[in-house]
Amino acid sequence: MHRACSIVVDRSSYQYAPTPWERESWRDAAFAWVADRLAEHGLQMGGDLAVRLRPWSVLVRVPVEGRDAVWFKANPPASAFEGPLTAALARWVPGHVLEPLAVDAERAWVLLPDGGELFRSVLSRAPVEPRAWEELLRQYGSMQRAVSPHAREIERLGVPSARTLDLPATFDRLLSQNTALRAEARARLERLRPRLADWCAELASAGIEDTLDHADLHDGQLFQPAPGRFTFFDWGDAAVSHPFCSLRIPVEKARARYGPQVLPRLLDAYLEPWTAPGRTAADLRRAAHLAWRLSALGRAASWGRTFPDPSGPASSDEHSSESLLGILNEPPF
Repeated sequence: MHRACSIVVDRSSYQYAPTPWERESWRDAAFAWVADRLAEHGLQMGGDLAVRLRPWSVLVRVPVEGRDAVWFKANPPASAFEGPLTAALARWVPGHVLEPLAVDAERAWVLLPDGGELFRSVLSRAPVEPRAWEELLRQYGSMQRAVSPHAREIERLGVPSARTLDLPATFDRLLSQNTALRAEARARLERLRPRLADWCAELASAGIEDTLDHADLHDGQLFQPAPGRFTFFDWGDAAVSHPFCSLRIPVEKARARYGPQVLPRLLDAYLEPWTAPGRTAADLRRAAHLAWRLSALGRAASWGRTFPDPSGPASSDEHSSESLLGILNEPPF
């Protein structure tokens, strides 16, 4: 069926990055799987296919007769958990994530409905007030807190564990394995090690449970299907860690757009779902301050998992170094 359609392939700057798409047998199996799963829903493929190839995924927009397109995604082994995790989140926090049409956990394939308009597209079309960012952070924090009781189940799905008290060991591993750090930068990080251990102990003592951290939550990783509503997706970098580690990326994006004066409002909105008896606003802000720095470890670890070959097309050691050095930066609040 797919041979009757034209296929447009986007490789971006990764022209020579190997992906399973290069194998005809893999393509045939993938399209047969998509067609069969659509048929189970009474649907049929129709129209031209748009393929996006990246070292970290194969993504195909599949037009469907009589309704919105669907999306086929194939993950590499390091993020094979994304389909099962998305399906579990759809059960635990329906409405906050996309509900997959089908998941093949063994082959790391998932078929997703169209989520509507990307928040990034909304931002490019017309001015958006900071309160939209406040609301998305409030909703995201509420979702994280709701799935906190499922942290062990999330790990059993294959989602990496980066628990707060284990982060010093993660730091040691990242530092020892990285070959791209310059001597001066490595020395600065080594000197930071005792303070990092203290930060982790203090953060863990705040009493906020480790839970799901998206780890790459920016305006291109969420939909705004309706005003005031947000849907979160693309969980390939996720980990079980301190929830506040998620804060860094969206806040940096918003600060770049609106300026530093927006930070207190965004921080308060995100922390609102985490209020509890005996937990002061100052306690929460201190925890956010610590997690901001520690979140750099999650980003560095994600690069290393996805691209275990440091000489590969994504230059993982260089990206990991850049992320790791982020721990040296003082939080902006």
